[in-house]
Amino acid sequence: MLVLLPPSETKEPGGDGPALDLYQLSFPELTPVRRKLAYALVDLAADVPESLRVLGLSPRQEDEVKRNAALLTAGTLPALDRYTGVLYDALGVATFTRSQRAKAGHRLAIASALFGVLRGGDRIPAYRLSGANSVPELGTLRALWRPVLEPVLAGLDELVVDLRSGAYAALAGIPDAITVRVVTDTGKTVSHHNKAYKGKLAAALATAAREPSTVEGLTRVAARAGIRLSRTGDRELELITPS
Repeated sequence: MLVLLPPSETKEPGGDGPALDLYQLSFPELTPVRRKLAYALVDLAADVPESLRVLGLSPRQEDEVKRNAALLTAGTLPALDRYTGVLYDALGVATFTRSQRAKAGHRLAIASALFGVLRGGDRIPAYRLSGANSVPELGTLRALWRPVLEPVLAGLDELVVDLRSGAYAALAGIPDAITVRVVTDTGKTVSHHNKAYKGKLAAALATAAREPSTVEGLTRVAARAGIRLSRTGDRELELITPS
């Protein structure tokens, strides 16, 4: 099973690992595009005003441009430790035991505008690039990623639970993935706490004693964690929350 998470705009700073090595990341088929994007971001960072414009940042966010400038030399952290925010707070990797952390590193993956997709243990630096951005001379990320990322994800020989947000789902479709929609018990779509519920579900799946391989297995694991999933289609689930 692979649970595919969205990334986050916010990231943990620093890192005690060696500099980024694109050839050590999972899914090596993605290395050529990763390399193009990484070098393009470093080059772009030399022009701070243009970087702010392209990345949709304000002048107060110049530190994000500095992160991109140091992309190839900065210290790294495992991806599960790098991304922060509501979903990752709910995921709670810092509370995992060593055994649970090992399971999570295998079962969790993270969509990324820069790297395409990462396993939880892949070491990366802090950076700034969003799924909706376009990179000068390279074009939109959707046009850049889709031809190479979609075959990689479609070819995964395991159950895929797709928890990505819209901008990252647009980078590559996964026809056989299980999708999860967060709704109230009255059927209303949950937006504000959507990420927190998905983080809790990802934590349950990542640390389950037995790795589920079917939709029924997913719902049983979730139920044991106090999470209610309802099947609404062959590959569609709703996570039902109180109104």
